[in-house]
Amino acid sequence: MSTEINYRQIRRLNQFLATVVMTLSLSLSGVAFGQQIPSLAPMLEKVTPAVVNISTSRKTTDQMYFLNERDLRRFFQNGPGSLPERPQTPVRATGSGVIVDAENGYVITNHHVVANADAISVALKDGRQFEASLVGSDARTDIAMLKIEATDLVEIPIADMGNLRVGDYVVAIGNPFGIGQTVTSGIVSALGRAGLNNENYEDFIQTDAAINVGNSGGALVDLQGRLLGINTAIISGSGTSSGVGFAVPADMVHAVMDHLLRDGYVRRGQLGVQIRDHTPAMEAALAAGTETGALVMAVVPDSAAEAAGIEASDVIVAVDGKAISSSRELRNIIGLARVDRPLELTLFHGGQRREISLQLDSVPGQIADNGQRAPEDGSRSFDRDFQGALLQSTNSADGKGVEVTEVRQQSPAWRSGLLPGDIIYELNRQPVSDLDSFNEILAETEGMKALSVIRDKRKMLIVVG
Repeated sequence: MSTEINYRQIRRLNQFLATVVMTLSLSLSGVAFGQQIPSLAPMLEKVTPAVVNISTSRKTTDQMYFLNERDLRRFFQNGPGSLPERPQTPVRATGSGVIVDAENGYVITNHHVVANADAISVALKDGRQFEASLVGSDARTDIAMLKIEATDLVEIPIADMGNLRVGDYVVAIGNPFGIGQTVTSGIVSALGRAGLNNENYEDFIQTDAAINVGNSGGALVDLQGRLLGINTAIISGSGTSSGVGFAVPADMVHAVMDHLLRDGYVRRGQLGVQIRDHTPAMEAALAAGTETGALVMAVVPDSAAEAAGIEASDVIVAVDGKAISSSRELRNIIGLARVDRPLELTLFHGGQRREISLQLDSVPGQIADNGQRAPEDGSRSFDRDFQGALLQSTNSADGKGVEVTEVRQQSPAWRSGLLPGDIIYELNRQPVSDLDSFNEILAETEGMKALSVIRDKRKMLIVVG
């Protein structure tokens, strides 16, 4: 047994010595051929002059009165004296920005960095400082563009976002806590993040590179020094970096820049559809011809979509040749598309792939009335309770099928948006002529139920279950 242990120890020693020799050989060969230890320094020397510090100030009223000021003013105005006006005190804030056009002095930052600012100052890495003018700003993407009158600027080229992958190394550059330019590194943790603010247009790059207060508006770059995104937000319980940071992707930034340079604001296009994600589960119910895309639930009257012939249950899968796999992607593209040029949409209609051309509306259309409508006669009987909706056969002026006479609040049908007065004319794209045919189809259906309904003479799609 002792002999076997000795042999094993000798083998391990030999392996260790071989590793040491190989390491020394590689190190010596590296020195002989002039190779250096890997470093980000050469890239950063080129890129960091394009990342700037931004300081803003705005005047605000000093909160010096704690009682009812209106009553105080009335008292003093009627009395021997008068209440002095509140003094205006400056509020200062700091952030970061990125020079994207050296010739014209254009700087990109976050909308929230410069919002409501009375004065904006941009400080370069070389110590120069300039007053900046606001070219335009967009709260929905949190992007703003500034302009400075300066020479000998350095800009960061924008990367091709089509090649970005989870796991790629990235570097964040900014001005955290106002202490001065700081560099942190990490990887791309995720792509296409959304949900921080559902009212906004979101398609974030998530990274574990440290991003802190003051980094907002700074650059997220790849190892070649190309701009991947503008650092915007973090998720943290303490307000400092916890390894979950977000950047607006460069392709979205570029689209916003085009709007701001042309109009000073983003003229958002309106397609005129209500959409949700199309999933394999939905495809099992609809047999639309694709398992991903943006499923059209309803079409806004007098909209670009209606004029182009888009209907409820269509699935949009591409815009101008760019694939669409979710409703969020479609919303982002439409929201930043130019309203003065045609778009080419690819969609599945009735199981068939179609290409259509349309021009977006520049003014938002009105959504059809979604208010609850009471049945014409509350005493009418019903023949079926479907997921909390009471149904009966109908042959009304709105169509032949099954009418919803009542919907119980908090029921699955209620949460799905089904309303009294809706006429169901298809179930999972199979025609419904009366309650009997509805029941027959329902008995053979598993999973989600896709209801094609008529509401206020408009067709729409509602998914229950």
